[in-house]
Amino acid sequence: MRQYTLQEKYPVYHMSLPFAETSKTSVDEIIEYYKRKIDEDEKVAYIAAFDHYAHTQRIGGEINPEIKAAKHIVFCFGVKLPNADVMAVRPRSIGVVQMEDRFEISFLEAPMPVANTAMEAWTRALRDR
Repeated sequence: MRQYTLQEKYPVYHMSLPFAETSKTSVDEIIEYYKRKIDEDEKVAYIAAFDHYAHTQRIGGEINPEIKAAKHIVFCFGVKLPNADVMAVRPRSIGVVQMEDRFEISFLEAPMPVANTAMEAWTRALRDR
């Protein structure tokens, strides 16, 4: 897993996952995997899955031809609300993109170490071959 700053301001975690290194065969399977992980943790709430590819296609937007599918899973760790400002960085989402020969998985760094640790562990566990 690689950490970098996107557009000089967004701290991103990213993992490229070749098909040969995972038992998952589609974006939908990976989204369902994350949903199970979310449901297993009583402190995490599932919110939605969003088909970014279908949305962009529907509005006539531009899609890189290498991208075959792209979805987000949206959820919230939100174990405390210390002030109104934390609402700006919630909820969390993980993006899953299917390319020709791999999945690209990414998420923004959360201001909560427990959330980062969980999202990183969930993502690394997808490499199961």
